[in-house]
Amino acid sequence: MANELSAEELNQRVLILKRFRQLLEQQRQKFQEYLLVLEKQQDSIESEDTEAILSHAELEQQVVRGISNLQKVIMPMNEMYNASVRGTDSKAEKSVEDLQYELNSLQNRVLEQNQKNRTLLREHMNVIRTQIENFKNPYRNNRSVYATKVAEGNLIAVEV
Repeated sequence: MANELSAEELNQRVLILKRFRQLLEQQRQKFQEYLLVLEKQQDSIESEDTEAILSHAELEQQVVRGISNLQKVIMPMNEMYNASVRGTDSKAEKSVEDLQYELNSLQNRVLEQNQKNRTLLREHMNVIRTQIENFKNPYRNNRSVYATKVAEGNLIAVEV
């Protein structure tokens, strides 16, 4: 009888479990958004669309901020879940573990795509640098058309 929970404790555990699951689902959605942004960013890098690359980078920062803010809430909720709910309802616990596994998998895919995009950007920047270095400036050794001409002498005075 000592293991039986009061109705209040049971309700509290159910609320913790539901909220934790809801937060994990939100985080999964954010990671899916992030992965989509990274994939679209890869297309922009490959097509050399600098405006799209910039907008994807800004969107990426917003999604990362959202994930970071959500993570700040999930960490304490995970601790509450581990302290009070884990081990009580195997079906609910299994669904939370499945969500956590899926989140880890998504996070790994995001990290791989992010690394792939970084590599593509680095290569693209190297190509641009090479193009700039090889750029032939037709005006390099020419005098500027705006420079004032220095008066040149026509007569030479020679004294003997």
